Amino acid sequence: MPDVLKAPLVVEFPFTRSLGPVQSAFLTGLRERVVLGVKATDGRTLVPPVEYDPVTAEEIHDLVEVAATGTVTTWAWNHAPRRGQPLGTPFAWVLVRLDGADTALLHALDAPGPDAVRTGMRVRIRWAEERVGAITDIACFEPHDGEPGRPGDHSGEFEGERVTGIVAPARLDYSYSPGRAQSAYIAALSTQRTVGERCPSCRKVYVPPRGACPTCGVPTAEQVEVGPRGTVTTFCIVNIKAKNLDIEVPYVYAHIALDGADLALHGRIGGIPYDQVRMGLRVEPVWTQGARYPDHYRPTGEPDADYDVYKELL
Repeated sequence: MPDVLKAPLVVEFPFTRSLGPVQSAFLTGLRERVVLGVKATDGRTLVPPVEYDPVTAEEIHDLVEVAATGTVTTWAWNHAPRRGQPLGTPFAWVLVRLDGADTALLHALDAPGPDAVRTGMRVRIRWAEERVGAITDIACFEPHDGEPGRPGDHSGEFEGERVTGIVAPARLDYSYSPGRAQSAYIAALSTQRTVGERCPSCRKVYVPPRGACPTCGVPTAEQVEVGPRGTVTTFCIVNIKAKNLDIEVPYVYAHIALDGADLALHGRIGGIPYDQVRMGLRVEPVWTQGARYPDHYRPTGEPDADYDVYKELL
């Protein structure tokens, strides 16, 4: 049995969204050290504000300025801050009902320890030195013993350009372990071989193997070498260049049914103009020196496969 592999994996992408008039005013206000809420149809002031009433689903837009001070309604201590969190030292996550608001805002509270935090304690906003129109313009909350702030109506108008959109980076860091079956598959790739596993019940060969048949639900263990040649079953033309991927667009990404396999895997098609790639095209892998997987697949020069040969693998 091969060693089970393990490696760190990061999934990261920027999430971009536009803002409606209420969210735009809220973030623009944070840039100007003003916290805005919105009046719901039942008279409550909602902070953070929303564009539509959570009860009636009606559009709401009456803005209200609330204070930069408030009361902790509940909290949890974070003893080990992670990358990208508001503070680099241990802090409390708190829900704060700002003076003049009827709902609570989630943020960080800078406190020396959990014994210094309690439900009902008074806090105030600590503003970031540089503000850009984002929730991070509130650097954190801090304990406060002063008088409550005074809320009031607000037009939502500010000097300077309004914030109309945000880009929020989304990232997931985790350790991936492919398991017994895929570890054997990856190990075979390092010797330029593609190995799947055959189901003992339906006799189909799955590549990459998962350790169990997805149709019958029974364990698989019998290894079967497939390919290296295969057939393009379906494909798409990629016209948007991916970050950190040194491939010129347009290019073709395809599902490829390797000879002897009963499941198509995906790979890039090269060695042929993108507009000449077609279903049934016969291809073979191209390996680069030291690579653990094919760089791309290229045409073999064979006649195209008949549709009936691969139609069950679409």
